[in-house]
Amino acid sequence: MIEEKEIYDITIVGGGPVGMFAAFYAGMRNAKTKIIESLPVLGGQVSLLYPEKTLYDVGGYAGVTGNELIAQLTSQMQHFDQTVCLEEEVKMIEKLDTHLFKLSTSKGIHYSKTIVVATGQGAFKPRKLTLADADYYEETNLHYIVKEIEQYRDKTVVICGGGDTAVDWALTLESVAEKVYLVHRREKFRAHEGSVAALNRSSVKMLTPYVPHEMIGNNDKLDSVIFKETKGSTTKKIDLDYFIVNYGFVSKLGPVKDWGVALDRSDIVVNSKMETSIDGIYAVGDSITFDGKIKLIATGFGEAPTAVNHAIHSIYPKKHTQPIQSTTLSFKE
Repeated sequence: MIEEKEIYDITIVGGGPVGMFAAFYAGMRNAKTKIIESLPVLGGQVSLLYPEKTLYDVGGYAGVTGNELIAQLTSQMQHFDQTVCLEEEVKMIEKLDTHLFKLSTSKGIHYSKTIVVATGQGAFKPRKLTLADADYYEETNLHYIVKEIEQYRDKTVVICGGGDTAVDWALTLESVAEKVYLVHRREKFRAHEGSVAALNRSSVKMLTPYVPHEMIGNNDKLDSVIFKETKGSTTKKIDLDYFIVNYGFVSKLGPVKDWGVALDRSDIVVNSKMETSIDGIYAVGDSITFDGKIKLIATGFGEAPTAVNHAIHSIYPKKHTQPIQSTTLSFKE
């Protein structure tokens, strides 16, 4: 027999920024809430990939680093006594009754009346260089993820890539490193127009259209990289202290595909209430798709309250979907 104390109103699968905000908002609705996160820390990709990168598309902030954003979300969650389970992956979800789900994880069993999936883009890993000896330098100065910005201070840094991450890191490191190069295989960058405009005004040295051709180093350390024209034979050698490669990430859906929810390729299909094809399971953030969906942290923050409010209403029909405004509440500091 399942004890009532073991059953949660809402279990959030995924502890990234959107999952964290969903947990906070569930607390606002006085819901007994649990987060299950497969990583050892809350914050998801923001904590692991962009801890010191400045984010500019989060409402209310002129600019905020990944670490600062997660710290604020953590502080926000601490208004309520939410249960957090880290390093635990949800393997299977079974519906036992109208308002009872069984979640089987890598560590045990959990029970919940409703579920909010906030797994983002799933498990991910960086796209790596295929050049000879690339693996050899990963332990020293070839990086795919920027973790500590201070290690690049007063150094020569070469960045490869043409998307938002590469351009953003070039702009971020401009004021830290002695010299920053940005190398891309195309003439034009694929980043946001505002970022590209800032790049053109910056001191970052751009090399296009070129790709890495050969790596030169000794004593376990990469000393320089030879770049070759994408459609030509001209080469350029750049001496460096650090080589950062931002070719994007490969994500895997993982166990979600076995949970029975309707999918569109690797995205969970939801309606305007953030409901999936299974009653009682909702989904938010980068893990979902609907007509007009935009994948940004900011939009995920808006989807979280929608999912939570409809989940609460499904459990307790007498509770309104539209709650009172947060300005009517007060928290003890």
